[in-house]
Order: sequence, then structure tokens, then C-alpha cells
Amino acid sequence: MNTKSTVEIITEWDIVVARQLGRNEAKIIGFGTVEQARITTAISELARNIYLYASAGEIVIERTEENEKCGIRITAIDKGPGIDNVRKVMEDGYSTSGGLGAGLPGVKRLMDSMEIQTTIGKGTIIKVEKWI
Repeated sequence: MNTKSTVEIITEWDIVVARQLGRNEAKIIGFGTVEQARITTAISELARNIYLYASAGEIVIERTEENEKCGIRITAIDKGPGIDNVRKVMEDGYSTSGGLGAGLPGVKRLMDSMEIQTTIGKGTIIKVEKWI
């Protein structure tokens, strides 16, 4: 059942494409409207971070199964500067772009799990999952 789709994030329009793809996948998997909105919001935030901070990267959207559960896995991959202080970035209200600072802490709240791998000067990989 594992299917995988990748959207390159280079322009703001790519964020919209990733959101639509994520919503469609979530709907196919069987998530309700509210959960689809949560997944779409998380994708939007991850894609926007790539666009703002790394200038290029990709969003990978996968249907996944584990222990007879169905879900969606979103992986944001970039070759940007990396995250200097992950703990600080995960604090509510912290923003480097002048935004609301809901970014990654918000993504973590919207999804069931979150994993961040980052290397200064090489890039960041963020994996999030949501289960039905």
C-alpha cells in the first residue's frame, strides 16, 4: 500500500501543489475533513520553511501502514543551512522570519509524531506522521 509522491519546493506555487497533493492523499487514506486540514496545514508549514530558509528542497508524501494502522508520512528534505538550535526552534512563539512562531511547534501539535535531523551547513530532514 506504500505509495510515495514528491513535490520539489522552489517557488511559492510549489507550496500550494504540496498542500493539494497532501489533502488528496489524506482523503484517499480515509482521514476526515478536520484531519485533512491539519495534515494540509502541517505540509504548508514545512514547505514554507523550505522556501523561506533553504530556498530549495522537497516534500515527500507517503501512505503508510504499521501494526494494521493506516496513516500518512510527510518528509521535508532540504539542503539549506540547517537548524542551529532545534530546542529553541521548537519553543512556541520563536520566529526568525517575523511570523507568529507557530511553525514547527504547531506542526508537532497537528501530527502524531515528529522527528528532526539537521546538520549545520548541510540541511534538514523533518519527518511527521499522522495515523487514522
